[in-house]
Amino acid sequence: MKLLILDRDGTLNRSRDDYVASPDEWEALPGALEAVARLNQGGWRVVLATNQSGIGRGLFDMVSLNAIHAKMHRQLAAVGARVEAVFFCPHAPEDACRCRKPAPGLFEQIGERFGAPLAHAPAAGNSIRHMEAAARAGCPTHLLLTGKSEHLRGRLGPGGVQDIAALAPNLPPATMTHENLGAFADWLLAQPATN
Repeated sequence: MKLLILDRDGTLNRSRDDYVASPDEWEALPGALEAVARLNQGGWRVVLATNQSGIGRGLFDMVSLNAIHAKMHRQLAAVGARVEAVFFCPHAPEDACRCRKPAPGLFEQIGERFGAPLAHAPAAGNSIRHMEAAARAGCPTHLLLTGKSEHLRGRLGPGGVQDIAALAPNLPPATMTHENLGAFADWLLAQPATN
């Protein structure tokens, strides 16, 4: 099974300074949904792992989160794309749970649910927290220079290695960087099959 774990805000949709708290605030990034469609066509099963602490903070509720994801699924389907599941952490930071990224709990839950070895499940997202959680769970990590990492665009050398420690000190060392989800999809689909 080819399993891919993506972040949500800043990866599939525009991130906000506060929270995406309603369907009206969920806006897909240009080309992101089409990138998921290409990945699906290439045999990749796509799953999301996302922190949603707005629930724990009382800023929105499960009804709103479900409505946001219903809109996301409709827009994905309209371009022939599919996200198989959304794993989310509803807790506030002070809850000290195991599922809030950078803890690896969401990734471990995904590995258990899909019966997939996480060492073969790439993780792509725009936040250092997503990268840290993925690396702790054993996933290969791919930082997208969108959303929370857009400020790094143009500041990294080929392969994302130039001054990476200074620019993003918590980034796992083997992390590759890509301009956006479309560029990552192009890279991943160009890799030789491993069986």
